[in-house]
Amino acid sequence: MNKTLIKEFKLLALIILLISFLSCKDNNKKKPEIKEKWVQLFNGKDLNNWVIKIKGHPAGENYKNTFIVEDGVLKVNYNEYEAFDNAFGHIFYNKIFSNYRIRLQYRFTGEQLKRAPDWAINNSGVMIHCEDPKSMEINQKFPVCIEAQLLGGLGQEERATGNLCTPGSAVLVNDSLITRPCFQSSSKTFHGDQWVTFEAEVRNDSIIKHFVNGKHVLTYSKPIVDGGMPNKDEFWKSKMGTPLKDGYISLQSESTPMEFKNIEILELN
Repeated sequence: MNKTLIKEFKLLALIILLISFLSCKDNNKKKPEIKEKWVQLFNGKDLNNWVIKIKGHPAGENYKNTFIVEDGVLKVNYNEYEAFDNAFGHIFYNKIFSNYRIRLQYRFTGEQLKRAPDWAINNSGVMIHCEDPKSMEINQKFPVCIEAQLLGGLGQEERATGNLCTPGSAVLVNDSLITRPCFQSSSKTFHGDQWVTFEAEVRNDSIIKHFVNGKHVLTYSKPIVDGGMPNKDEFWKSKMGTPLKDGYISLQSESTPMEFKNIEILELN
């Protein structure tokens, strides 16, 4: 092999090594992270884009200022109440969602009102796939929906949060149809007035997951309209067994003062 050919082979080998090195260097570069587009549902200033429905009162009436905004947080406020007297309430964001992650922080901040059921103490919820608040009957306690139940500890015994309740609905848990009112998650208990982060991943009428302080605590699937409906309207009776694919999101007022903040949503494809 002549000297010219040897030089050409050496040059070619050097070029191949250089290309290989540059290619490896590019592959090792950190790919830019895709920023998730979380949207704030609560602006920390007012209740714009939210609709209130309290038992015994029409949608849109904020009975005794049950829901107020103070210090950048959304408060369940009972300062004008003498007793609870079954004034179960919900505040709905005025947009329908189907595939999304909802995330917020909550805490319980005071004593339960008089004349309220024992089970409602330190009890609230994030209601998923809700019916329209304007469709609710005047004396209806809860919307037809799936409830991610939020519970606060009572000082001693274990009391999980991020549970599942099913007003007017049913779901599958481990391939078994859940028709009883509530199903407990695997979360720990949170006593006192500490802030707790709750998140739900909602996939249409497929899979729904609950997370508490970032820990996965419950999974269920195939939500449907079911018996025991809080709304006795003929419309819902005609929908028995149909999938719950989408709906409004609401937060509860259920006899104990509490606060919500950093309420945000990430819509999914």
